[in-house]
Amino acid sequence: MNRLQRALDALVERVDTPAPIVLVDVMQDNIDRMQGFAARHNLDVRPHVKTHKCVEIGRRQIEAGAVGITAGNVGEAEVFAGAGFDDIFLAYPVWPSGTKGARIRRLAESVRLRVGVDNVAAIEALADAIGDEPDRLQVVVEVDCGARRSGAPPEAAGDLALAARKRGLVPVGVFTYPGHGSSGPDARERAARDQDAALTTAVRSLDGVGITAEVVSAGSTPTVEFSTSSVITEIRPGEYVFGDLNNARLGACTDDQIALFVAATVVSDWVPEQVILDTGTKALSREGSIERGYGRVAGTAAVLSKLNEYHGFLALPAGGFRPRVGTVVPVVPNHVCPVVVNFEELIVTDSAGTSLQRWPVDARGFLS
Repeated sequence: MNRLQRALDALVERVDTPAPIVLVDVMQDNIDRMQGFAARHNLDVRPHVKTHKCVEIGRRQIEAGAVGITAGNVGEAEVFAGAGFDDIFLAYPVWPSGTKGARIRRLAESVRLRVGVDNVAAIEALADAIGDEPDRLQVVVEVDCGARRSGAPPEAAGDLALAARKRGLVPVGVFTYPGHGSSGPDARERAARDQDAALTTAVRSLDGVGITAEVVSAGSTPTVEFSTSSVITEIRPGEYVFGDLNNARLGACTDDQIALFVAATVVSDWVPEQVILDTGTKALSREGSIERGYGRVAGTAAVLSKLNEYHGFLALPAGGFRPRVGTVVPVVPNHVCPVVVNFEELIVTDSAGTSLQRWPVDARGFLS
C-alpha cells in the first residue's frame, strides 16, 4: 500500500473531505535537509512562507536554522510579524498605494524589514511613505535572470541602489527569481546558471557605485540544488517544505519527500472509466492541463482529467485501480501553494497516522 494511503486510512474516520493532510515527519525531514544543504554550501536559508502561510511551520523553519522569512505581500508580512517573526524580506516590487505605505512604515518600525524594488518610481514612493526615518527600511534590488517577470536588467542594479541611498533608504543587495527553471528537468541547471550570471553582474553594478551587496538572494525550490555559486549569500525556497507533483516531475523532490496531499472521497461512479471525487477547483485550484492532469492519486496512475468547482473527474486506467463510492483517496496536487490557501487549517499527522493536530493557515486570505 502507498505510504500516503496508509497514513490516510489511519485517520479517515476523524477528518472530513476534502482536506489537506500534512505528514509532519516528512515535512520536518524536508526542512532539515534544506538547512543541511545550505550549511554545506555556506548559505543562509530564508524560506518563502507563501507556500504554507502557517505560523507553526514558519517557527519550525526558524528553529531549524533559517535566518528569517520571505513574504510575498504586506499582509503576509504583517501576520508573521504579529506572531513574533522579526526578520522579514518582502520579495516583491510592492507599490505603496492606499494604506500600504503606512503599513510598511509600521512594519519597518517593529521588525527588520527588507523590500524588493526594481524601479525608481517605487523607490521614490517608498521613501515618501517611510517619511522622516527612511533608514528604517532596507531595500533589495530585484534583477531579471531570464524569467521575464519583474526585475530590472542586472546592469541597472547599481543605479537603482544609488537612487535608494540618495533618498535615505538602505540598499543591502540584490535578488532574482529563476522561474524559467520550472519549464522542464533540463531547465533547472540552465536557469541556475542564468541566475548566477545575473547576480554576478548585479553585484558588480552595485560595486561600481560604491555600494556593497551584503545580501545576494537566490531562489527557488526547482533550482536551489544548483544555486551554490560563491556570489550567493542566501536562498529562498518555498515549495520544498511540502513538495508536489511539479517538483517531482522536475527532479527537485522525490515521491517520498511529498509531505502534503488532499484527502478526497469518491462520491459517484456512474460513468465508465471514471469516478467523481469531492475535490474540485475550490480545493485544488486549476493548476494543471489536460495533458498532465490536475492531480494524481498517490501510488496509482489515476489522474484528475477535469475539475469543476466541487467535482474532480478521476480518469481510471483500463483494467486497473477503480475505487468504490465512499473510498477516501490521497490526491497529490501539481502545485502545492494554491492548494493551501483554499483551506482554513492543515490536518497534521505522521506517516503512521498515529497523531492528529490542526494548524491554522494563519495568512490565508492576505493578498495585499
